[in-house]
Amino acid sequence: MKMKTERREIPSLLKKVLTTDVHLTDAFVNQTERFLPLRQIKIYYKFLEVSGHGLLWLSGWLAFIWIANNKNLYQMQVNLLIGLLFDILTVAILKAVTRRRRPSDNKNSFELGPDKFSFPSGHASRASLITFFFFSIHPVSSVFILTFFSWTISICLSRILLRKHYFLDIICGISLGIMEGFFINMIYLKRATCVEFVSWITDEKLDGGEFHV
Repeated sequence: MKMKTERREIPSLLKKVLTTDVHLTDAFVNQTERFLPLRQIKIYYKFLEVSGHGLLWLSGWLAFIWIANNKNLYQMQVNLLIGLLFDILTVAILKAVTRRRRPSDNKNSFELGPDKFSFPSGHASRASLITFFFFSIHPVSSVFILTFFSWTISICLSRILLRKHYFLDIICGISLGIMEGFFINMIYLKRATCVEFVSWITDEKLDGGEFHV
């Protein structure tokens, strides 16, 4: 006996919003491709794609904590690590729930699981979270701030021009990243807690322990 698969009913207002989003995104990309040498700059789009990948940021940040091995950095490092983990988990859940397909022109066999869906943009949320973190929570030099803002804007535009996302995916991704930043600011862990956490994950005694490495 064949089981009938029930399709979700999308409210008419939401359907109109999504349809408009698709048309606006498609029109923007088509017009932009008339003036930009897409093939020549596609390699830069790919670089931006890699630079905002969640798993690369997570593994790279863990390596940074390990290699730097600086107690003065642990508070900043651990709190951003929590933010990255929270972002990856939140985006994965939202994608699994909304299940919005990526633009039809986008074909990538390496996108599996929730990542094959487009809403919200994980790259946009992650870049926005990181920029917010270093702008508001752990302020850095204005030179780096400008770099972070430029990087975030470039990533968001590249995700649209690569036909990975629609406008609404990007807008909601940016909003999500900012909200995650406010959340991390609210729960910001103290220095002693962060030192203990690093001691636990590295299996080292850092302050007053039985041994020092």
